[in-house]
Amino acid sequence: MAKIHDEIAAEKAAHETELRALSRPTIRAGATTPWGVAQISRQYADGVILHSTASHGGFHLDENANAVVHPLYRNDTGFYEEDCEWAKVAHAFPQRFTAYERRLADRTLRDYYPDAYERVMGVTLLEGQSHARDRQDFEKRHRNDWVVIAALNSNHKPGFVECIATLGAKCDGTDERRFLVPSSDYIIGRHGFVIDPLKHEPYDGPSSFVTWSARR
Repeated sequence: MAKIHDEIAAEKAAHETELRALSRPTIRAGATTPWGVAQISRQYADGVILHSTASHGGFHLDENANAVVHPLYRNDTGFYEEDCEWAKVAHAFPQRFTAYERRLADRTLRDYYPDAYERVMGVTLLEGQSHARDRQDFEKRHRNDWVVIAALNSNHKPGFVECIATLGAKCDGTDERRFLVPSSDYIIGRHGFVIDPLKHEPYDGPSSFVTWSARR
């Protein structure tokens, strides 16, 4: 644990040192963006500007800068929102980002754009290397299984969790079923809880869900 803490502290210190060496000057705000009028704008490189608005923000790249972005990552508008798409900009202009930011960008691209990432990087992502890819694999494996979409501790059966599940965790109005799962069994995995038909029987008794109670 101490080693991990030291590694995090060292990475943070290196990040701060690199930030001080990078030029990201504040420029005149007021630009129109998809997220509103920019309140703060910082220039990362020629034609690469990060805009922050009252609610959100992201990068805007001019035509020349946008041409540097890999075609599989490129947005024709030149705008890249700050939650995930910023990583596309970091990939295109790695010299304008710290090592810490580049590591986060790589993780973000793997997690949210796995198909493009594999083609751009020439790799095959393995289990645990991409949240989106793992989610896709989970959905394929369990498309015919009952997967929980809502759960709460049962007021009617102490020690149990009342679960609402659908096939493949679909939320498109398909058939829903309720199950009672022992609290000790209900450990949610990274992508959801799968009902075990040999252990978890369908339940049609009094419900702790208001909507189900109303149906009765």
